Amino acid sequence: MLESAALVAFAASTDLGRSRAFYQDVLGLTLVSQDDFACVFDAGGTMLRVTAVGQLTRAPYTVLGWQVADIAGTVRGLTASGVTFLRYDGMDQDGDGIWTAPGGARVAWFPDPDGNVLSLTQTG
Repeated sequence: MLESAALVAFAASTDLGRSRAFYQDVLGLTLVSQDDFACVFDAGGTMLRVTAVGQLTRAPYTVLGWQVADIAGTVRGLTASGVTFLRYDGMDQDGDGIWTAPGGARVAWFPDPDGNVLSLTQTG
């Protein structure tokens, strides 16, 4: 029933101004609109609603991710913009924080200003 409907992604924020600066200025997403309830971004053709919440309980897993062609270059670019990549015990991550999955995909994780875990993935 929804196979042809556009997906809308959501992330929570306790400070829309701070989140807007991160998603727009650091990640480079295009701001579509903002009101008191949410900042709406175009994330590669997918609508991302960063929604205002009074209190946030951080999920212990990745909430949003992007598939990229050059993960090492993307990590370096985001690091230069002030993003800190996460490291996880028991995961063999390289010097940039990139983990190679058994199937060959390469993944790196980073938090947004509210601690939502975001990821980059390079396949192939």
